[in-house]
Amino acid sequence: IAVVVFKMPYTQLKRYYKQHLHEIDIMLPYYLKSLEILIQHYTVPVALGKSINDAPDIFKPGLRILIDKINAGDSTIDPYMEFANTYPVRDSMRMMRLLYRLGLGSQEKKQERLLMFSRTVSNLQHKARETKYKERLGYMESQTMIMLVVTGLGVMIIILISMMLMFSM
Repeated sequence: IAVVVFKMPYTQLKRYYKQHLHEIDIMLPYYLKSLEILIQHYTVPVALGKSINDAPDIFKPGLRILIDKINAGDSTIDPYMEFANTYPVRDSMRMMRLLYRLGLGSQEKKQERLLMFSRTVSNLQHKARETKYKERLGYMESQTMIMLVVTGLGVMIIILISMMLMFSM
């Protein structure tokens, strides 16, 4: 019983992430794009704070923790990596490292880093769009196959019924 009580929160968390991983994977690039726009005008910690209201609901708890740690004076990469570990999707570690580096350094290097961040976010958005289109295409293909099978079975049943009627006369 002790093992079950000990393992239950972990398994619940694991199940939650498996259910929401796909949603997180698709939403993260779009959130990062809106964050990129804010970073052009504000520092990274301020932009993170301002973005929390517009962030997808699934990211809000992790963002609050990230912002609280940064505001508490943690200027290391650890809060960013914890956020990336909390939402372990495609390129989240790399994006958080880029975000951390974007918050460091002078204004001259900020533009250069912002361009690199922007290109990476655009690539992630492209991958997310591709994934959505593939899912939609797969769904449409399956619907088409179902329609073809149902139509084929219907025609076969009609032919069988007509043949049975012809032979019974």
